[in-house]
Parts: sequence; structure tokens; C-alpha cells
Amino acid sequence: MNPIRITTDSPLGPLVLGASDRGLCLCEFAGPDAADPDRIEREFEHLGRVLETDATSIAQSHLDLAARELHDYFEGRLRRFTVPLHTPGTDWQRRVWDALLGLPFASTASYSDLAQGLGSPGAARAVGLANSQNRVAVIVPCHRVVGADSSLTGYAGGLDTKAWLLDHERAVAGESLFA
Repeated sequence: MNPIRITTDSPLGPLVLGASDRGLCLCEFAGPDAADPDRIEREFEHLGRVLETDATSIAQSHLDLAARELHDYFEGRLRRFTVPLHTPGTDWQRRVWDALLGLPFASTASYSDLAQGLGSPGAARAVGLANSQNRVAVIVPCHRVVGADSSLTGYAGGLDTKAWLLDHERAVAGESLFA
């Protein structure tokens, strides 16, 4: 059986969530302004090939928790997600995604900062590539990664979405970057 999915609303438009029995494996912006509207179908097809799940009630509980936590995040009541994740990828990708999970709420880091933190100071581009393969937007906070000069750089949900997420977090934390 393939992973299951739902669509949930956010202030930035619909989000498509996908889960297996092991955890949330997809959170993508699905609105008309998404940078690549076909990405969701490609990602879901890929996930269906690499994931195996038998317990749809468990997967559904992951989806329900993710939707509740995303609602609370957008309402300013949640700073750290607890929904279990199932993010298949290479060892390097998982190291980068784990580093993203360690970025504090309302903070940013550059690709170079992450590469240095991973013990590979020359791997900023490899970090960027792994970052772009993150299938769990917002929850694995790839929006917190900026250019070396603190400029906003690529984001699958679009740069306006990235700016909104960063400003939202800073407003919740009591400061604003883009206001």
C-alpha cells in the first residue's frame, strides 16, 4: 500500500501532507503560486515507490497530528513540531535535514554555516542540493536557510512564501525582519 495524503489549509494556501505508517513524509505547498505545481505528484509517485506501509490508521494519525501542529504553528502557538517523520534519502540528505531540524525557531543559517556544522566546510552547494530535496516543508525548516549575505535564495514554495515564514517566526518571537 502506498502512503496516504490529505490537503490542509494554511495562511499561504493549501498544503499537501503525505504519511506512511512510520511518519510524515510529505508537506508541500500546493497553491497556484507554488514554484513547481507538478512537484507534489512527482514526489508522491517517488514516495510510493520507496515506502511500504500497511497500517493506514497509523499513517492517518500522523497526518492528523501534522495538520494540528501546522495549524498551531501558523497561529503562533507552536515552535517545534513533534510529528514523527519518515524522510527517505541518502545519508548526506538525512544529515542535512537533521541539521535543519536543529535550527532554532526564528533563526537563519547560511548553506555554508550548515556545511561547516556538518564537518564539510566546502560542501555549501551539496547542502543546498540536499535542502532542495526536502519533501517536508515548514516542519523540516529549509526556509531558515539563506545565502551567505543573508539574502533569500531558492525555496520550492517561492521566495514570497519563504519571506512570509521567516517574518511569521520572527513576529511570534517578538521581532520582525521584513516588516
